[in-house]
Amino acid sequence: MCTLVLLRRPGHSWPLIVAANRDEMSNRPWQPPGRWWDDRPEVVAGLDQLAGGTWLGVNDTGVVAAILNRIGTLGPAPGKRSRGELVLEALDHADAADAAEALADLDGDAYRPFNMVVADNRDAFWVRADGRRVQVHPIAPGLHMLSALDLDDRASPRIAAYLDRFAQAAAPAPDPTHPDGGEWSAWSDLMADTGGCGPDGEETPAMCFLRPDGFGTVSASLIALPAPSETEVGRVWRFAAGRPDLAEYRPVEG
Repeated sequence: MCTLVLLRRPGHSWPLIVAANRDEMSNRPWQPPGRWWDDRPEVVAGLDQLAGGTWLGVNDTGVVAAILNRIGTLGPAPGKRSRGELVLEALDHADAADAAEALADLDGDAYRPFNMVVADNRDAFWVRADGRRVQVHPIAPGLHMLSALDLDDRASPRIAAYLDRFAQAAAPAPDPTHPDGGEWSAWSDLMADTGGCGPDGEETPAMCFLRPDGFGTVSASLIALPAPSETEVGRVWRFAAGRPDLAEYRPVEG
């Protein structure tokens, strides 16, 4: 299951911070974030070369959109549209509120179940589709995690193991002028955690992993959006083109 961590801080100079690990079959072809779509020149996103969509992207007006499979729904299904196209559709909008309103009108039966996050530096929304209906929920300020179940659902072993650890970790201090995008070490260490022995000696699941069948963590992102008043400050997006315990984060240009 993919995992997304989101920190909302209205009034802060960096009101939105996102960390995301993508879990997928290792043989599914993809390209790192770029401007891959001629009909969407304002979108920077990773390219799923199999279906043509994306799992995570940002547009030039500062909307971030990401999609995650619900539990037990990995891969395509006959008669269903690709969920990766929904991120691109969300990024057609100039702000997160408009994108969430458009997503609420989706035909939930047209897609396999999914979770989405759509956010900007003012608003954030969790979009949940169960294969029948689509529900849109505002995301409150604070720290949140999403995987294959509901937002902040501790029935997810990963959320149960890591939500409090992220809450206790030092928040990132983004800096677009710094070669490393600022100070992200506490979060990047958690995103690279391979499980095992937790802080109290308990066994914990992994944030990044590789199973014998080839399913595992294939990339990771660290994203920060500046406040609306900071018009001269650019976003920060650091991308690891592989497991974040093995691959180095590099800046996403453009």
